[in-house]
Amino acid sequence: MKYSLEGVTAVILAGGLGTRIQALYPNLPKPMIPVCGRPFVEWVVRYLAKQGIHRTIISSGYLAEVVSRHFESQPVKEVQVQCVSEMTPQGTAGGFLEAIARAQTASDCWLVLNGDSLIFADLGTALGALSDDSVEGLVIGVTVPDTSRYGRIICSQSGRLIRFEEKQPGKGAINAGVYVFKEQLVNRFPATRPLSFEKDVFPRLLVDSHVIQTNVTQTPFLDIGTPDSIVLAEDFIEQNKNQFA
Repeated sequence: MKYSLEGVTAVILAGGLGTRIQALYPNLPKPMIPVCGRPFVEWVVRYLAKQGIHRTIISSGYLAEVVSRHFESQPVKEVQVQCVSEMTPQGTAGGFLEAIARAQTASDCWLVLNGDSLIFADLGTALGALSDDSVEGLVIGVTVPDTSRYGRIICSQSGRLIRFEEKQPGKGAINAGVYVFKEQLVNRFPATRPLSFEKDVFPRLLVDSHVIQTNVTQTPFLDIGTPDSIVLAEDFIEQNKNQFA
């Protein structure tokens, strides 16, 4: 089966507390930090729209009403944004599962990404991996000069995911936190809560011999998880304005 971006529903995870930067923005959840006149998470939505994805669910937690109020009052043209508040902390994968259950939305496949990071991967090209019937999911990674802030992804020569590794210094491919799942794979997720993608879901799927492909890019990537990285966000958005709808 050939999968297209028109059949994809994106789920943006925006439920974290952002403890490292909370003192700078005490009344805002991290994805709502203003960058170039818009909340950072809106730039994520606009990147998805540029790629051709127009159905987005935002899973929020801390100060969820701030997120929903923004998109109700300032909708993004030609994008359907549905905000779902996480009732209790569920972990990254748990939050995703709760969001799609409460949104009551069907999808050919699901794109999961974070509301506090951006990578300009070509999602249409990446999605091509799913045309192989044996491939059930996809992890997008990015090559960086120093992986000490992130978990590495280890894959085979054919690009099949082998495992995640803990943070360590040196050049390598890191997990960009962008995943694509066929619907049947989502039904194989563990039922436990809280549920983490990296610690619970992927290890279990790999043990059960599910095929997860990787797509490692060298495109621009930003994570606004630290005060230092927030300083870089304005230039990052300005220099990549062609990536947004």
